[in-house]
Amino acid sequence: MDYRSTLKIKETPVKNTSSTCALQLALALALTGCASNPSVQPNTPPPVDTAATPLTQPLEEYQPPVLTGTYSNSPAVQDFIRHMVFEHKFSESYLNNLFAQAKRLDYVIRLENPAPYNGPAPSHPKVGGWTRYRQQFLTEAHINNGAAFWSNNEDSIRKASATYGVDPEYIVAIIGVETFFGRNVGKTRILDALTTLAFDTQRRAGFFKSELENFLLMSREEGYDPLKPVGSWAGAMGLGQFMPSSFRTLAVDFNNDGHRNLWDQCDAIGSVAHYFSRHGWQNTMPVANQTKSYGESTIELSAAKGSEFWRVHPNFKVIKKYNNSDKYAMAVHQLAQAIKQRYMMTVASSR
Repeated sequence: MDYRSTLKIKETPVKNTSSTCALQLALALALTGCASNPSVQPNTPPPVDTAATPLTQPLEEYQPPVLTGTYSNSPAVQDFIRHMVFEHKFSESYLNNLFAQAKRLDYVIRLENPAPYNGPAPSHPKVGGWTRYRQQFLTEAHINNGAAFWSNNEDSIRKASATYGVDPEYIVAIIGVETFFGRNVGKTRILDALTTLAFDTQRRAGFFKSELENFLLMSREEGYDPLKPVGSWAGAMGLGQFMPSSFRTLAVDFNNDGHRNLWDQCDAIGSVAHYFSRHGWQNTMPVANQTKSYGESTIELSAAKGSEFWRVHPNFKVIKKYNNSDKYAMAVHQLAQAIKQRYMMTVASSR
């Protein structure tokens, strides 16, 4: 998205007017979409419309003096607003207006706190978990679209790999596993997701309250209207599914347009590479090798035809910084190798 033609949110106090004048209410939305390449190939996902659009005028001019809406009687939300005012100098009326529009999402509560299983205990452990997990991502659609994504973003991927010292196939594979190369970035409004998780659940409320704080700071820093960004039910955003805290510390403006925008392919590519680099990725070094028995630095994965044993290296642990699951990291690793092979075949056949 090109934000250069829009204005950032401003939090200026309401100016006093004479007793003979009334406040005029005006709000204009500047709607923009992600920049796209007109020569998109058939296997490439359509351009992703960013869910972050700056406002052109301050909200304070028409904001209610007190919190209303779903969270009007929530002391926790009121305390959070006071924290943001005193700690980060937000306008109280601005936040009152913002949280007056926040919605409690019941499905987010159910996903965070699933109902306990009350059925009979299984007679024996279910095998093949890794095989079923692998089948979700090691598909022809993922491999073909991964090769096409690499081809259409070749310059950005090459630059990100060189800049941050990260093997290009793993940059592509992360985006493939997280959002199917931008097709599944999520449809939940981030403000609603994080507000629900922070104030209507208990298990990780502190974590999500911190992410909500980072989300508001991120929106102010980047000029986003916080009512617009959408993502996962847990508050992850963009092609690489960064949480707000990761966005603020690790997202990069890789297309040099003056804004960090993880719904933009170029910025997402650079940001994923930066994430790997900051967590210790070792370029061209191995990730995992299959072995015949369990031993030191070895993991066991339950496959349909019996256990698989893999010796894992430091880069495998870097992938797990994204998602602390052996199955997740192995899916990224194997998808990366499959995409690389398909991409190289495509390049060779075009010569």
